Amino acid sequence: MSNPKFRIAICGGGVGGLTLAVALSQHQDIAVDVYEAAQTFCEIGAGVGVWPRAFKVLRKLGPDFEQQLIQRCGYEYTEEYVAAVKSRKSDQAVGVELFDLVTKGKLMTFHRADFHGVLLSFLPPSCTTHNAKRLISYTQPLDDRSRNSPITLTFKDGSTATCDVLIGADGIKSIVRPYMLRELAEGMDPDEKQSVLSCMNPIWSGVSAYRTLVSAEKLRARCPDHRVLREFTQYLGKDAYFLAYPISRGQYVNFAGFTLDRDLVDSAYKADTDIPRPSFKGKTNDDWVSELTAQQFIEPFEHFEEDAQHILQSIEKGTLWAVHTVKNLPSTNFRRVAIMGDAAHAMAPFQGSGAGQSIEDAYLLMTVLGHKSTTLETVPRALAIYDKLRRPFSSEVARRSMRSGQLCTFQEDVPLHELGDTITKVREWAWLTNLDDALEEAVRLVEDSSIDVN
Repeated sequence: MSNPKFRIAICGGGVGGLTLAVALSQHQDIAVDVYEAAQTFCEIGAGVGVWPRAFKVLRKLGPDFEQQLIQRCGYEYTEEYVAAVKSRKSDQAVGVELFDLVTKGKLMTFHRADFHGVLLSFLPPSCTTHNAKRLISYTQPLDDRSRNSPITLTFKDGSTATCDVLIGADGIKSIVRPYMLRELAEGMDPDEKQSVLSCMNPIWSGVSAYRTLVSAEKLRARCPDHRVLREFTQYLGKDAYFLAYPISRGQYVNFAGFTLDRDLVDSAYKADTDIPRPSFKGKTNDDWVSELTAQQFIEPFEHFEEDAQHILQSIEKGTLWAVHTVKNLPSTNFRRVAIMGDAAHAMAPFQGSGAGQSIEDAYLLMTVLGHKSTTLETVPRALAIYDKLRRPFSSEVARRSMRSGQLCTFQEDVPLHELGDTITKVREWAWLTNLDDALEEAVRLVEDSSIDVN
């Protein structure tokens, strides 16, 4: 690329960062560098689900891309109504069916490594990738005379790089987020500044997650026709529940279990109070992920019904994750820097929407940055449009996700016969709405500079 209109640095090679890099490949006048902290591009975790709203965005990346994903998923995409998730009341000796979550289109499920591999295979030659590049700081010129000068990135290995636009896709422990919020807070009055700076660091949500992969062969030996070998099932209980579904074309069953601290989850997105919020106590104070033996892993669910016990007794080991979230931010951009995905709106996992929201972020960012009207001079406006259209929506998704977890652990006073309808109303945005209206509005705002976007 001889003379790009600007160079974008994406810090973070996860789902969001790589989706943005793939989406930007359709704009030949933009140079892209992806900086990944790890030695290799890889995804941590087991399964990932993408609801129809976000999968429709992925389909915009082309039929070849879609076909590769469907091959990894093992079943076809549909927009017909389907019984997507079965839910049982399982915290008793004999479990009972509660409801089927009926959705317009299926939840597309993948092994994270498979999903990540497809994204990597579609990175264009014009996108340069850099491994073992852990960002520790950046410097953005802010005075009028140098406001379009390059942003300087500094990495842990002592090296530096420059870019015109910086996108922080660096996850919940984002380095970009606190630097950006400090820039945003400069010049504010003390109270407003304190409020902004209080959002820099993630907080423990009060949710603990139990994650593992179960060998389908081992489960089949114990229970040959177990329901989770063929269908997505939730096992609900008081203050704890788990879900399980087949992935990797039936080779494994993805298991995700949760316990919720009632008081903490209820206040996860509330404004600061004078009462300190407790942090998660792992093996060390900053240990968010711990390896568990099989017995440790199944302890929160050991009183569940027999149907659940077949799965639990097939588990060999697993990990305990302290689920951290990001507070509702005052902004996801400042000048020529923006954050996306978990860096901007890390949320509880109860709707399986974290990956989908990062995909939506990526496509809308591509839309505003790749537009022919966007120049280096107008990048700040383009990023402000991204913030205006994405931040309120993703904040609402985060709120709904937490409420889904509370409903699934009977922490709301909802009669059991109404639970299915209540959960459906909380979650139906994921299959009844789409990103298209926001994309159209983004283009309108980019093209009409007379409209105030702040």
